[in-house]
Amino acid sequence: MNNLLKGFFKFGLLLCIISSAVHAKAPETEQIPVLKQDEIHQVVAKRVTNFFTQSHYRDFSLDGAFSAKIFDRYFKLLDGNKTIFLQDDVNKFRIYQEQLGQELTDGDLKTAYDIYNLFLKKRYDRYQYALNVLQRPMDFTTNDEVNFKREDIAWPTTEQELDDYWDKRVKYDELNLALTGKNESQIREVLTKRYKRVLKTIVQSNNEDCFQVFMNAFAREIDPHTSYLAPRKKRDFDSEMSLSFEGIGATLSQQDDYTVIMSFVTGGPAEKSKLLSVGDKIIGVGQSNSPIEDVIGWRLDDIVDKIRGPKNTVVKLEILPAGNNSKPKVVEITRDKIHFEDREAKLKIINNSRGKIGVIEIPSFYIGLSKKVNSLLLEANSKKLQGLVIDLRDNGGGSLAEVIELTGLFIDSGPVVQVRDNLQKVNIYDDKNRGIDYTGSIVVMINRYSASASEIFSAAMQDYGRAVIVGETTYGKGTVQTSRNISYPVDARIHPKWPELGGAQYTVQKFYRINGGSTQLKGVEPDIEMTNSQYVDETGERFLDNAMPWDKIPSADYATVANIKPLLANLKAQHQARIANNPEFNYIEEDIKQYNGKTSDKYTVSLNKKERETEQKANDERDLKRMNERLSRAGLPAIKSLKDLPKGYKQPDAFLDEAVEILLDLIPNYPSIEANKTLGGFISLEKAIE
Repeated sequence: MNNLLKGFFKFGLLLCIISSAVHAKAPETEQIPVLKQDEIHQVVAKRVTNFFTQSHYRDFSLDGAFSAKIFDRYFKLLDGNKTIFLQDDVNKFRIYQEQLGQELTDGDLKTAYDIYNLFLKKRYDRYQYALNVLQRPMDFTTNDEVNFKREDIAWPTTEQELDDYWDKRVKYDELNLALTGKNESQIREVLTKRYKRVLKTIVQSNNEDCFQVFMNAFAREIDPHTSYLAPRKKRDFDSEMSLSFEGIGATLSQQDDYTVIMSFVTGGPAEKSKLLSVGDKIIGVGQSNSPIEDVIGWRLDDIVDKIRGPKNTVVKLEILPAGNNSKPKVVEITRDKIHFEDREAKLKIINNSRGKIGVIEIPSFYIGLSKKVNSLLLEANSKKLQGLVIDLRDNGGGSLAEVIELTGLFIDSGPVVQVRDNLQKVNIYDDKNRGIDYTGSIVVMINRYSASASEIFSAAMQDYGRAVIVGETTYGKGTVQTSRNISYPVDARIHPKWPELGGAQYTVQKFYRINGGSTQLKGVEPDIEMTNSQYVDETGERFLDNAMPWDKIPSADYATVANIKPLLANLKAQHQARIANNPEFNYIEEDIKQYNGKTSDKYTVSLNKKERETEQKANDERDLKRMNERLSRAGLPAIKSLKDLPKGYKQPDAFLDEAVEILLDLIPNYPSIEANKTLGGFISLEKAIE
């Protein structure tokens, strides 16, 4: 799963972490830590380097030329918009660029830490400068602009160039608050808190922060989906794949120097205990067999690490209860396994004048998805639904084993996907479970954020003629990654005191459609484009650095389930006739054309208040006009402001509504399904992921 594709999900208490502005005195410069490599990082660096050089799909040599690319990638990850470093800073370390590969092989990353320590100092100085800019009188009458797309410009050569940018950057922050109605005093108060919070996070930097960035500079120079997973990132990744974690089930926020409880997972230990309340502040954390440590002012992720832990273990929390004049108290919570039900596949039934159909929304291809969908199909069959819409919009992928099994629910048997490894050997992964769990008509929805496993599924359904694919061309990720632990099984016995080592995720295969084509870079093209115009932006694999090339292999042996190609022309005509008179699609077309009309200035923002107010007013008037048109069509009274929207009002999902109509057009003409007799060998890939 790629970080563009919503990438890794962050959990506070393994659920979510929310940061807010804090009251804090700016730390002194001398408090900035000087980071250095932990001893265990030498072991991790050598093992990760071995994984990547020996097992990655891409054949590369960790020589001087590749080391120089890692050097440039490292600076890009640290300061991609060139707002921190000067050209001289980069030049200072350029003499070491060709030795980074050897440092990785040896596990000695001194150069990386020297660069990162300079980065901390320079970033600290920049936010101190921002605090000084805040004291100046604010003037929003000039015609200044700020450009946020700076990665392709040359490194600044003087501090004055950086000052000029930060003058505009601070002014941009000020203007955004001014447009909400805040005065100068209020703006200074909000931004002072914000910038001091950044200074505090710089002071709280630790050795793992540097190690993680540098190892990922190495990983990303190989391909965009290869990563080093620090221990907490590895835990978050595992939680996302299984939609579960072990902890107390609470959402935390950081306010001032305190960690505050924002909400609870329904049915989780924290909620069931009745010992905690929303608004309580956590001021100390301890384990059942250890004293409580004061955690005021700690980094939120460090507090989360102390609170979470294995099922049936106890965590002690020192709580300052919500409300005035509260006295601290200590509570004990027994951790348990928490399941993210909101991320599971769901079935929604739509019953209109034309028919009764179901919509299955699949947010990701998590472990256990196919079993969940199978239960939803049983429900769909029991309710005699006439057809299904399978919604894969914004689905960034997941388990390869799950997408194979999911496809098998809709075909009798046969190949689902072809996979080629780094030895150029091609394996065909088949559905071996005979029988079709749902034989009705199907429409699959995709968009430009549907990737990886979503593309395997939609491509297979398209190649078999099993479904009509509607929406946008998908993301174009046609590679398979594996995730493995950095620790070896013998480590626990030989090195019992070692901490967690994290994980490595790297590309091991490319996948291909059963017709031999690759989805890499090109994606899956829908049978029916939802809109007449398409967004011109940089979304997609083809815009990522070091992406694998497109290619193709011979077709697998398969037979189509149904021939729906003759139906497409009529389905498209009916679709076009509907959207031509659909106000929601007219809005969408207007938005696409407005976005595409901004070419070179898409990342340039005016710092003139009147100009911004005029643009904001136009956007607000447009949005209000559209909303009142929607309300009128729904038989509801008009509103004077978007703040007056009726409680519970839900804006139409034009794409879903149209997908339902396309399905209802398809149902009367969909051919009867004949079982696919093509068989093949199934290989378990439970640890493979996209």
